[in-house]
Amino acid sequence: MKYPEVERSIEIIQKLHHPTEGCPWDLEQTHDSLLQYLMEEAYEFMEACELEDPKLMQEELGDVLLQVLHHSTLAQKAGKFSLEDVAKTLSDKMVRRHPHVFGVGEKKLSPDQVVQKWQEIKKSEKKSEKKYSIEKKLLHAPALEAAYKIGKKSTEVNFDWEDHLQVMGKVEEEWQEVKEELPPGGKFNQERVKEEIGDLLFSIAQLARHVGLNPEQCLRDANKKFLGRFHKVEDLVLQSGKTMKETSQQELEKLWVKVKKS
Repeated sequence: MKYPEVERSIEIIQKLHHPTEGCPWDLEQTHDSLLQYLMEEAYEFMEACELEDPKLMQEELGDVLLQVLHHSTLAQKAGKFSLEDVAKTLSDKMVRRHPHVFGVGEKKLSPDQVVQKWQEIKKSEKKSEKKYSIEKKLLHAPALEAAYKIGKKSTEVNFDWEDHLQVMGKVEEEWQEVKEELPPGGKFNQERVKEEIGDLLFSIAQLARHVGLNPEQCLRDANKKFLGRFHKVEDLVLQSGKTMKETSQQELEKLWVKVKKS
């Protein structure tokens, strides 16, 4: 099986990173500078999936692949690893963790049994590492998603609130601590406020989890709702012959209420 367009993509990215003939912007990039784009493209693909738009999914998945090619090319230039090494590592892992497909033994497993086997094999691969009930790797996810996953793991080891009512009490407690760090007068310790707001967000993430919701999805939906209403407000402003900056906050608030009611 041949993949001419995949090979063409690799050649294009390598050309962009050529030390004398490449693109000036690409030549300035590092793994760290590109990380924001990897996250953005992953989320844009998620949105395309939610919209169930195959053409957009194809485009956004291509952008995700672009980031993989960028990072692999940078690593190859530094003599660390290549795209071929990345593919080999992935292939070896998939074969190793799917013995029911590529090896011997039980062939007919349920999805739950497959997950259990995957975890067992994964643990056997990393015996030398110190194990904790909640691993640090969960921090690699976006912060709100990480809070949700940490909470899910904590309940597996009996380190959790009993129900959502208890979590609501914790949310109220954390909110009170935020207010205490922001007294009237305008003077506050930003680091202390940062810490307390972080605690509040973590508690809210656990409240969402306790009522069967993913806080990341809750916030994504809230963002979409806000932008949808905001765009309608801006449409009304433009129809009046003004711009957003030319419109008073009182007028914008009235339009917001009008859009919200509709």
